[in-house]
Amino acid sequence: MYPLPIQNLIRAFARLPSVGQRTAERYVFYLLKSGRKNVAELYSALNNLSKNIQSCKLCWDFSDQSICNICSDKKRDSSIICIVSEPQNVQIIEKMNKYKGVYHILRGTLKTDDPENIHSLKINELLKRIKNPEIKEIILALNPDLNGETTMMFLKNKIKEINPDITITRLARGLPTGSDLQYADEITLDGALKNRTEDK
Repeated sequence: MYPLPIQNLIRAFARLPSVGQRTAERYVFYLLKSGRKNVAELYSALNNLSKNIQSCKLCWDFSDQSICNICSDKKRDSSIICIVSEPQNVQIIEKMNKYKGVYHILRGTLKTDDPENIHSLKINELLKRIKNPEIKEIILALNPDLNGETTMMFLKNKIKEINPDITITRLARGLPTGSDLQYADEITLDGALKNRTEDK
């Protein structure tokens, strides 16, 4: 049985995505063997993350300001909102330097096997945003897998209830069904965004 501080850190690492018990143990013993300096650097980085990063009050991306750089940029077209599931997806689209609208991050998708997870998503916050009459288009840029498709259908119905005149588009089918946005190459993603279709 490991000492309690080691057990606690193993449990903490094991809660990370794709990290099992053995991988968590490897992380802990790597830190123990690498010395106090590496542990202090990790502690400092985590502490800074906890103190300085917050949620943008508009789009729910993570930022070091209450309104993120994209939402506060007057050059962006705030009448177009691109909906993505995770903060990482924003960076993927931004790398292309082609999209000039703003974003809304759901922080996940609806899970068909866990209906209760709807309460953890930023859906109500999105529905409040689209009450703004200046919003002209919603781009549904979720992964075209089962959970993504379920979420897009749900959002489309809710958005149309609030604002029947809003245009709802989705990424073109250049993205294979079941694929993950994070692994799409820039050319495919650029084509999917440029040739997005109205979701009727």
